[in-house]
Amino acid sequence: MTTAHPARKIIKRPGSRRPNDDVKAMIRVDHAGEYGAVQIYRGQRAIFGRLAHKARIAAQLTHMEADEQHHLEAFDRLIFARDSRPTALAPLCNMAGFLLGAGTALMGEKAAHACTEAVESVIEGHYGEQVERLKLYGESELAEQFATFQAEETAHKELAIDEGAQQAVGYPLLSALIKTGCKIAIAVTSKV
Repeated sequence: MTTAHPARKIIKRPGSRRPNDDVKAMIRVDHAGEYGAVQIYRGQRAIFGRLAHKARIAAQLTHMEADEQHHLEAFDRLIFARDSRPTALAPLCNMAGFLLGAGTALMGEKAAHACTEAVESVIEGHYGEQVERLKLYGESELAEQFATFQAEETAHKELAIDEGAQQAVGYPLLSALIKTGCKIAIAVTSKV
């Protein structure tokens, strides 16, 4: 004789999130991140795009910006579809992204690529963690979409490495600062 087990009730513990709340936070933080990424590439293009001898990097930046814009538009739709909300810090993401992009571009091509490598390294891991959580929640379609975005971010990182990101002057410090900034932005925009 088998005994039927009652359905397990999910108990919300202090500090824990329900899956739906977690998905909403993922969408909010990723929307902010993609918004910031578009602005990073716009800032870099504002510097390199005016220089004829920088046409090669300007073309690379245009392509990467287009990928980020595509991601941003997807998150714009997800905010409405999933009853999420954008971060209240969107104007700060806009300004900080553009300044980071322009600032690293002013430091040179390798520094601009170091920026891309640092940002995309953090985002690659961030998307990977989200994909695993989404799978646990049974959100296979969203997990697949995030995995596609992760692959595109990884391609940006690999391009930056191939273009000499790690040879930028002060690379260890520059990379560490940018990675730390990204991690702080992820933590803050998931809540605010």
